[in-house]
Amino acid sequence: MNSNKSEYPTETFSAVKWNAGMLTLLDQRKLPGEIIYLNYDSASAVAAAIKEMIVRGAPAIGIAAAYAVVLAARSAWQENADCWREAIEADLMNLAAARPTAVNLHWAIAEMRQVFAIIEGEPEPFLLERAKQIHADDIAANHEMGRLGAELIVPDSQVITHCNAGALATGGYGTALGVIRTAFNQGRIKRVFASETRPWFQGARLTSWELQQDHIPVNLVIDSAIASLMENRKIAWLIVGSDRIAANGDVANKIGTYSHAVSAYYHGIKVMVVAPSSTIDMQIESGANIPIENRSAEEITEFNTIRIAPNDIEAINPAFDITPAKLVDVIVTEKGIVRSPNVEKMLAMFG
Repeated sequence: MNSNKSEYPTETFSAVKWNAGMLTLLDQRKLPGEIIYLNYDSASAVAAAIKEMIVRGAPAIGIAAAYAVVLAARSAWQENADCWREAIEADLMNLAAARPTAVNLHWAIAEMRQVFAIIEGEPEPFLLERAKQIHADDIAANHEMGRLGAELIVPDSQVITHCNAGALATGGYGTALGVIRTAFNQGRIKRVFASETRPWFQGARLTSWELQQDHIPVNLVIDSAIASLMENRKIAWLIVGSDRIAANGDVANKIGTYSHAVSAYYHGIKVMVVAPSSTIDMQIESGANIPIENRSAEEITEFNTIRIAPNDIEAINPAFDITPAKLVDVIVTEKGIVRSPNVEKMLAMFG
């Protein structure tokens, strides 16, 4: 793995790129203070990058995993061209275990596996073509979701978003932020309130930075101030992404989404979940069956390696929570909009 610093990217910056035979990731742990790109030439290193939050956001994780399969196949082919399909399995299992909640990770690996059957000879060209298509399809889906979601927002609205579901979390443009970008360009959104998103501060570090790059008015708000904000300002929508959506419309997203949705329901504010169809998991009956990743206690007991809690405190650090479908007004995907989601409506659109 190599690293190099870059100038601030333009509006075409990407969290995930394939460059000169290597996967290049924007190190999102360093934003907004430093813009550092890291280059990867092995699947095991990409799995570590996913686990360590160098790349994050369900769609971006899936795209990174697709490219990691290319790297794994290259290595397996070089070691034993006759048995590369068997040799690749350890890398694929390691990738799949990197983060359990984001279904796009498993979806992307499954998509890449489907190519195995048609490969004759060296696998890399076949797999790289599929990985690039997954990447391109995600960008196209984000623009379509942006169009569909923006149509639901009346002019001059103020909205709240939680965590980061922008270009940094996807192949480009964004899911929730894709809707916000499109709606702002159409004069439908005049201001965005971004919650800080403890403990990794994705809203503070990433969403605020992204929106500033596009000159979209944004105010940063601490997570615990959202209910008060909803009471005292005219907020039209809470707009969020998702890491996995169950067959009944329950939504897994960054921890804190559930409490914001409860506050929105109480204050009569609509909730929009924006995610590609690859985030829909029709094999999961409800949110109760979605595995929730629990991360290290040090993420909340320390800040920049400085201890901020008692040494003997036991900390609970779930990375995600489940927002029940009854709190969600619309789920926006590139295939269409599900209003007041339930099992029947999800089945009708996603089979």
